[in-house]
Parts: sequence; C-alpha cells; structure tokens
Amino acid sequence: MAQYAFYFDPNRCIGCNACSVGCKQWHHLPPGPLKWIRVYQWEQGAFPETRLKVLAIPCYHCEKPVCIDACPRKALYKEEKYGAVLVHTEKCTGLRKCWEACPYGSIFFASDDRKEKASKCTMCIDRLEEGKKPFCVMSCSMRAIEFGPIDEIVAKFGSVRDLEDLPSSELTKPAVIFKPRMKKHPQVPWDPKKALDLWKKRGGGRSGLPDIFQDPGEILKPVPAETVGRDRLVLKPKNVEELMDYTTDND
Repeated sequence: MAQYAFYFDPNRCIGCNACSVGCKQWHHLPPGPLKWIRVYQWEQGAFPETRLKVLAIPCYHCEKPVCIDACPRKALYKEEKYGAVLVHTEKCTGLRKCWEACPYGSIFFASDDRKEKASKCTMCIDRLEEGKKPFCVMSCSMRAIEFGPIDEIVAKFGSVRDLEDLPSSELTKPAVIFKPRMKKHPQVPWDPKKALDLWKKRGGGRSGLPDIFQDPGEILKPVPAETVGRDRLVLKPKNVEELMDYTTDND
C-alpha cells in the first residue's frame, strides 16, 4: 500500500484560515462545524514570556488508523493508492465510535444530532487523481503545508512526526511530518523591566493616582487557568458549539 503524507511548518502558519475556507469551498461544505481542516489559535505563558500558537489540523490519514477498527459498521477504510482514510457514508449510522477513537478529533458531524453521519478530510483524492495537490496546500499563501508521497516528504523535510501539544505519534503513526517550533526570540530589542516600570505608573507618575501594582511579581506569575479564553489546544470538543469556539478566529 502506498502512503502519501502532509508536511506542516507551524513557524510559517499565521492562522489566516485560508486552508479551511478553501477546503470548504472545494468540497462544497456548508458553513459551520464541518471543518475537514481546522485552524486553532491558543495562548500560553505570562508576561514577558507569552506565545501565540497556531496549528492547522486535517486528518493525518494514519498508517495505523484506530478509527477504522473502532467502527462496528466498518464505515471507514484505508484505500490502497494513496493511503487515504475514507468514509463509506452509506454504512455510517452516526455511532461516533470513530471520533472517540481518533486522538486528533479529525472526524466531523454537521450537528450534535446522534443521527448525523461522519465526514472527514478525503486527502482531496479527486484532485490527486488529476495530478493535483490537496486544496488546502494550494490555498496556503505562507507555504506552511506541503504534501506528497511519504518517502519524498521525509527525504525533503525530515522524520519528525510529533509536535508539542499533540498526542504521541506512537498511537496511530500519523502520515504527517512537522517542522519543530522555533525557540522564541525577540524581533525588536526591549527591556521588560522598563516596560513594567512604565506600566506601573499612571500617566507617567504625574496623575497623582496610586500605582497600578506594587509588586512586579504579581504580573510575572503564571496566568490562572481559564483566565485566557483559549489557553490550550482542544482537539476533542464536547459539542459543535465548542468546536466552533475553538476554531473561529474572532478575538
């Protein structure tokens, strides 16, 4: 069996959602939770060590797809030519066992109705048959996504299949290669202590108002959980409303 794979560079992705919108357009998916590739943004850290993380996630068409064995209706299968994991829609009855098994949450339903049938990324197999790349790849203006036979992807980009915040690749052996995130470094030199001093005073200290804070440690300490609306990657939302919240760039 052949295996094609994605490559993703999180350092290039700017969270523009062009891949997600392009996928919907190509596959005629309606507005809403049917996002065969979804884009997440979440914040981590505290001043001055904050970081916005961005990640686009399709189905990774795993080499050991646990979703296939999880479906009692045998509604999912792995085709031979590209290694794509596809859905037999006529066999699906909406049991969602496949979604429960998938560590990436890459199987989707149009609503929370338990009768909804599963749908997912098809690897744009229709385009592959025409010698074209998946539409998400062609939609990315930052060239953060690439695609091809897995041996060619590995030869060009390396063999890293794990990225922090994602489940271990040992679970399903996903057909994806990642470029590790670069270490954070300042683009413009600045002095965090001076920034805190300016922040502390109201009106530069001339307003007569008390300082905003006394102890800089109050600002530097870790941010309590739930203070930031999206402070973690949530791959398995509880419902379609939560999915939309975590994958809509509305901040």
